Amino acid sequence: MVSIFNFADRYLITGLIGPIKQEFGLGDAMMGLLMGPAFIVLYVVLGVPFARLADRYSRVVIIAGGCVLWSAATVATGMATGQTSLLVARATVGIGEAAFVAPAYSLLSDYFKPERRGIAFAILGLATYFGQIIGQAGGPALAAYQDWRFAFHLLGVLGIVLGVLTAMIVRDPGQIAPRGERSQSTIAMTALVALLARNASFVLMMFAFGLGALSGVAFGYWGPELLTRGYGLDPVAAKTAFAVNFGLAGLVGMLCFGAISDRMAKYSMAWPVRLSAFAMGSATCAILAATWADSFALAKLLAIPSGLLGGGWSVGIYATLQYILPARFRATATALFLAVTTLLAYFVGPWATGLLSEAFGNDAHSLRVALTIIIPIGLIATLFAWFASRRIELDRALIHKHA
Repeated sequence: MVSIFNFADRYLITGLIGPIKQEFGLGDAMMGLLMGPAFIVLYVVLGVPFARLADRYSRVVIIAGGCVLWSAATVATGMATGQTSLLVARATVGIGEAAFVAPAYSLLSDYFKPERRGIAFAILGLATYFGQIIGQAGGPALAAYQDWRFAFHLLGVLGIVLGVLTAMIVRDPGQIAPRGERSQSTIAMTALVALLARNASFVLMMFAFGLGALSGVAFGYWGPELLTRGYGLDPVAAKTAFAVNFGLAGLVGMLCFGAISDRMAKYSMAWPVRLSAFAMGSATCAILAATWADSFALAKLLAIPSGLLGGGWSVGIYATLQYILPARFRATATALFLAVTTLLAYFVGPWATGLLSEAFGNDAHSLRVALTIIIPIGLIATLFAWFASRRIELDRALIHKHA
């Protein structure tokens, strides 16, 4: 539930591009800035310190506190009076969300054995699509009911309540040592960075994930706007259709990938990454075809393979990443991994697409051209994932030996 709100707040602004642009007189470049860099910079900068704390103290408290903070910032987004206040609010959302992902995956890794983490991570990953549906379909619906600000206010208030409930209900199985004692099990940051930089599997998976997510996030953020412009549809109808068609297919793909990944992991933990490579390359081709679909009906049809193939590939990489990392610095190493992948995906992807679209004309055709430049980067990511799959056991042994 916390993860659903994490992504709903993130995607909400993408479902309300039209009314926000209209009220403040913004262009695609500025909207790309709000969706990408404004949110991501502090998310990346603070992700590692939050994860460092998660390796020493309660991951649940950190996750719950982040949820309350980003939800309060979502409320503030609905109170914005201009570009500056929008930027500040989105940056604060990034601060709160920086406390979630690495601690959450570290927490789940304590609950599930390696051969069961695929389905566990897949279920957590469903939040991406539930959040997308809530943000891109629910947001415009709420805006049509009242206004775009109401959508931010409602999700923000509900998120604050959820954060408080999380702190009260969720148990951290690793939180058994007295305060401060767990810090003795950590590793110096400089030594950790050097260790990870020498590990080929970690580096290859990091760039595979980052470039693959860059391709997918660019389409996920700008796809609803493309449907609106490209087919002359009502914004609410277009964005709801995008969220539901691509989102539901992604939900199914995520669960299927998690189940298949766990089955193949019994033979070798290299298989989840191999499956990720296959799914990533196939999904890249599918969403590129959807970008140039000559009708709304064809775009919805292409949503099925796009979602099924693109919905789960991140699970394979996450599961293998947690497998190769020692428990004592798992959250911090995951945060370092996410720092690079998030910069590529959420900083570069939406902003570069917006800049290119505005440069080519700020219309439907220019947005298609921009996405056609960005989306094929996913094919490069496919190669990185495949190369990583060939070194998993060797590099796991190396990182545990020198940890």
